[in-house]
Amino acid sequence: MEFNKMSWVLAFLGFMFLGGICKADGATHFYDFVLKETNFTRLCSTKSILTVNGSLPGPTITVQKGDTAFINVHNQGLYGLTIHWHGVKLPRNPWSDGPENITQCPIPVGTNFTYEINLSTEEGTLWWHAHSDWTRATVYGAVIILPAANTTYPFATPDAQETLILGSWFKGDVMEIIEDALATGGEPNISDAFTINGQPGDLYSCSNETTYRWLVDSGKTYLLRVINAVMNEEQFFAIANHNLRVVAQDAAYIKPITTPYIMITPGQTMDILVTANQPPSHYYIASTSFVDGNVTFNNSTTTAILQYNGNYSTPSTTPFPTLPDHDDDTAAENFTKQVRALASEDHPISVPLNISTSMYIAVSINERICANSSCAGPDGNALSASLNNISFQTPSISVLQAYYGGNTNGVYATNFPDIPPYFYNFTGDFANNTLYPSFGTRVRMINYGEGVEIVFQGTSVIAAENHPMHLHGFSFYLVGTGSGNFNSTTSPTTYNLVDPPEVNTIGVPKNGWAAIRFVADNPGVWFMHCHLERHSSWGMDTVLIVRNGNTSESTIRGPPAYMPPCSNS
Repeated sequence: MEFNKMSWVLAFLGFMFLGGICKADGATHFYDFVLKETNFTRLCSTKSILTVNGSLPGPTITVQKGDTAFINVHNQGLYGLTIHWHGVKLPRNPWSDGPENITQCPIPVGTNFTYEINLSTEEGTLWWHAHSDWTRATVYGAVIILPAANTTYPFATPDAQETLILGSWFKGDVMEIIEDALATGGEPNISDAFTINGQPGDLYSCSNETTYRWLVDSGKTYLLRVINAVMNEEQFFAIANHNLRVVAQDAAYIKPITTPYIMITPGQTMDILVTANQPPSHYYIASTSFVDGNVTFNNSTTTAILQYNGNYSTPSTTPFPTLPDHDDDTAAENFTKQVRALASEDHPISVPLNISTSMYIAVSINERICANSSCAGPDGNALSASLNNISFQTPSISVLQAYYGGNTNGVYATNFPDIPPYFYNFTGDFANNTLYPSFGTRVRMINYGEGVEIVFQGTSVIAAENHPMHLHGFSFYLVGTGSGNFNSTTSPTTYNLVDPPEVNTIGVPKNGWAAIRFVADNPGVWFMHCHLERHSSWGMDTVLIVRNGNTSESTIRGPPAYMPPCSNS
C-alpha cells in the first residue's frame, strides 16, 4: 500500500542530494515494505514465514511506464536480506537492483533501506522478490506497469485485470533447507506444494476451503498477468475450457499467441487475454511442473478456480484443464518457439547486428570433491554448478561497492572466460576435467555501447535439464535456440533477427543452446544466473560489469546517501 509522502522526506532528500534523481516525465510513487515474520497455515500445519506487510504474496506495485517508485524496506525479520526488482532495468542505477553482495549488502535487522525504482521502457508485468539465499520463497509480489498517459495497449482495452502468481510452499524452514543441503552437499528438499496466489488448491490436504477464486463476468475480457515465482521448477499452466491469448512476456509485447496452455519458467511473466465466453460455472485453473531432466522435483498440481458471477447451480464436477506431462519437452518447445516480438511502429525493437563481444557459456551441474567421500552428493562428493566450469562464490562484500570505490583487491577477478576451458561433446560424454569446476568470484568486463552476444550451451554433465537464465539490468533478444551442440557456422543461420522476443529470462533447452543479444548501454554491475534456486545456490552465476561511457548520461549514478553496511548482518 502507498503511504503518506511526508514520511519520506529524509529518504527522498538523501537520494536527491547524494545519489541524484533520474530525470523522468512520469509520476513518483512511495511505498513502505515491512519485512516481518507472520504465521501462516497451509497443508494442515502452521508455521512462521517471512512476509512483506504480513501478506503472501506481498503487495502489488502499480505504476505507469516512465514512473519512479521509492520503496522503503523496513527489516523487522530475523536476518539481513535484500529485495530485487526483477526485469526492471534501473538505468545507471545498479544501487537499487538488490542481489545480496552483488550490488548491496543485506539490510540489517532493525534498519531500513530505500530503493529507487526507475521505470524506463518496461510496459506490462514484472515482479519483485527477495534476493538473499532462499528468502524469495515467501517474499515476492507483482509489479504492474500500465501504459503511459495518453497511450494504450496494442489490443482492445480489457474490461478488467487479474494477477496470478505461481509459488512454492515448503513445510520446513526454507533457510534451514538450503543451509543443510549446502552443508551436506546433497540435493535440497523439494517443495511440498505449488501455490496460486499463496494457496495450494483443492488437490492438497486441508486446502479446499482456501482455494483461490477468480470471479469473472460472462462476456468480459480480462488481462491475466501470470508470474512464475516457483523456486525450482518450470511450469505448465492452463484454464479449463478457456483459450489463452498471450500478448506480452517479461513486460514487452509479442505477436498474440492463442494456446490452450503456456510453459513459463521461474522468473518469467506473461500477459494473457482471457474471455469469459463459456457457460457460467466453475472451471479449474491448474499448474504443474515441467522438468525434463533426471532430477528430483515436485510432481504435484496446484489449482485455483475461475468462477463466473451470477445465478446458476454449482456444478457437481468442475472441468479440469489438460496439461502436458511433466517431461513433455515437445509441448514446452511448441509453445516457446511461437513467441515473437510485436515489433510494431508503436512498439519497435532494435536487435544489435554488429557484435563486438561474443561469449559462449557452458551451463553445467558439477561435483565438488569432499574429503573421504564424506558428502551426500554423487560419488560421496558435493553438488555444485557452474558457468564455463567456474562455480561462482559470492563475496563477503558488495561487488558494486568494491568496483565503484576502486578497491577490488580480493573481492573479484576480471577473468571470466569467453569460452569454456575445455571443448568436448557438451551434450554427450564428458570427462572428469569438466565434472569438477574451479571456484571463485570471476566477472566479465564489457565496454559501454558494445553489441553483445551470449550463447548458453546446455551440457549433459551430471544431469541435463532446461535452465532458466536471467540477466539483471537488461532486456535482451532471444535470437535463437537449438538442440545439440551450437555450431558457430551453421547455427547463426537459423537466428531470428527480425522479431525475436525481448525478454529478461529464457529457458536454455535440455541438451541444447540459446543465443541472446543486447547492447551494453546500462553501466553498472549486473548479476547473471540460473533462476532455479538450487542451481544458483550451487554456483550457476556470474557478474557482468558494464564500464562507464564518455558522457554523464552513460555513467553510473553516485550511490544514495545510505547503503547497508557490509558486515555480518
